[in-house]
Amino acid sequence: MNTHGNKTERPPVVAVMGHIDHGKSTLLSYIRKNNKPLGEAGGITQHISAYEVEHVSEDGKKHEITFLDTPGHEAFSGIRTRGAKAADIAILVVSAEDGVKPQTLEAWKSITSTNTPFIVAINKIDKETANIEETKQNLTENGIYLEGYGGDVPSVLISAKTGQGIPELLDMITLVSEIENFSGVRENNAEGIVIESNRDEKKGISATCIVQNGTLRKGMFIVSGTSIAPIRIMENCLGKHIDSATFSSPIVIIGWDSLPEVGSSFTSFTTREEARAEMAKPQTAKTNIKHEDIAGFRIPVIVKADTGGSLEALIYEIEKLTTDRVGAQVVLSGIGTISESDIARANGNIKALVIGFHVDIDPSARNLAERNKIIVEKFDIIYKMSEWLQDILKKSTPKMEVEESIGMAKILKTFSKAKDKQVLGCKVEKGTIAMGSLVRIIRRDAEIGLGRVRELQQQKSKVTEVAEGHEFGTLIEAKIEIAIGDKIESFITIEK
Repeated sequence: MNTHGNKTERPPVVAVMGHIDHGKSTLLSYIRKNNKPLGEAGGITQHISAYEVEHVSEDGKKHEITFLDTPGHEAFSGIRTRGAKAADIAILVVSAEDGVKPQTLEAWKSITSTNTPFIVAINKIDKETANIEETKQNLTENGIYLEGYGGDVPSVLISAKTGQGIPELLDMITLVSEIENFSGVRENNAEGIVIESNRDEKKGISATCIVQNGTLRKGMFIVSGTSIAPIRIMENCLGKHIDSATFSSPIVIIGWDSLPEVGSSFTSFTTREEARAEMAKPQTAKTNIKHEDIAGFRIPVIVKADTGGSLEALIYEIEKLTTDRVGAQVVLSGIGTISESDIARANGNIKALVIGFHVDIDPSARNLAERNKIIVEKFDIIYKMSEWLQDILKKSTPKMEVEESIGMAKILKTFSKAKDKQVLGCKVEKGTIAMGSLVRIIRRDAEIGLGRVRELQQQKSKVTEVAEGHEFGTLIEAKIEIAIGDKIESFITIEK
C-alpha cells in the first residue's frame, strides 16, 4: 500500500445487495470458496456476516476486499440501508431472468441515498431463460442507467453458480476503489460502525463491527452510544482471536456492558476515563410512541430475538401490518431468551402477545405464561411470524358498518302524494332498485333525505326489483317531497 503523508490506501468495504432470489448468497458463497480468505490458507468458515478475501488481478497484484452480507428479505430494509452506509462500494445483484423487482429498487434507493458508488451485477446469465438486453432495458426503465444505456453505472455479466464473470466483477471493484481512492490513518484510534449485536448466555454481549479508520488494539476501550467494552476478546471474521485490527476489517468485540444499537457508530480510546467521558456526552433521545397516541385498536406485542439485526427486522415487519383500524404495537423488545419478567410485563390490562425469534423460553417463564394464559409463539422464519400475526389481527379487527350502493334511478314523473307516500315514474341508471330497499333522495348531487320503496311496478305488474336501463313505477315512503329530476339511490348497510 502507498502512503500519502499520514494517510494510507485502505481496502474497500463492499455491500452485496438485491432481491432475495437473485443469487446474492450464491455470489458471496462463490467468492468465499474461490478467493483466498485473509488469515487462513485453506477453506473459509464464515463466522460473521462480514469477511475479508484477497483477489489477485490479471497483473498479479493482490487486492484485499471486505464483503458485507446484507440480508435480501424485504424486512431487513434497515440493515440494507446501513449496509450501504457502512460500505464504500455496493454491488446491486439483478437476475437476468426476472429483471428489476421491488426489493431491487429498495436496495438501489438505499445505495443512492448515501451516494455510495455501485456496480450492477447481472446474474444468472447461464440460464436458458436469461435475457440480458431486456434486463438492461428494464434497469433503464426504472431509472438505473448503465454505461452504454444513457448512464455511468458500471455493470458486469456474471453467473454466481458457474463463476463466469466473477473475476471481472472483482476487477471492477478494485478499479472503482482506485478511482475513489479510499484511505485512512492507521495510527488513529479506531472508529467505525456496528453491523450486528448479540447476547449470549455464555459469552455475554458481543457486537460485529467494521473498522472504518484507525487501529483497534487489545487494552483499548470501545464506545457506541451508551454501551462500552474493554478490548479483551477480539475475533476476526474466521472466529480467531486477534490482538489488533485496522481499517476495513470486520471484527467481533465480546464483553459489552449493554447491547450496542445496530447501525450506530463506535469510537475507541486508550483509557477508560476517556471512554467514560465520551459516554457522558448527551445522547440523541429516542421518542417512545405511547399507546394512546396511535389511532385505532392496537394489540401490544413483546419481541425477543437472537440478534439486533433480527430484532429490527421483526419490528419492521410488525409495523408493516398496521392499518387505521387495527395493528400491533411493540411495547417491549430485546435480545435473548424469553424471561419471566417478559411474561410478567405481558400480563397487563390488555395481555400482550410474546414473540420469540431464534430464542428459547425459560421454564419459569413458560409456567407463568401458561398460568396467566399469555400467548407465546416462537419462530425461525420471519414470514411465518407475519402470517401468524396477520391472522390474529384479522380476527381482532373491529367491525364497521359500511353503506354500499346497490342502484341509482332518476325521477321522470310525479303522479300523486298522500301524507308521506308518493307515486313516481323512474328509470334505473345503474344497478338495481329492489322492493323494500332503503333509498337516499338526491337533488343536485346532494342528499336531502331518506325514503323506502313500498311498491314496484313494470307495465302495471308488480315486481320485486328493476334492473338497469328499465323504466318503472314506484311508491316511495318519505318525509320529503320528491321532484322531477331528483334521484333515488338504493343502498344496504353491511358489516366489514
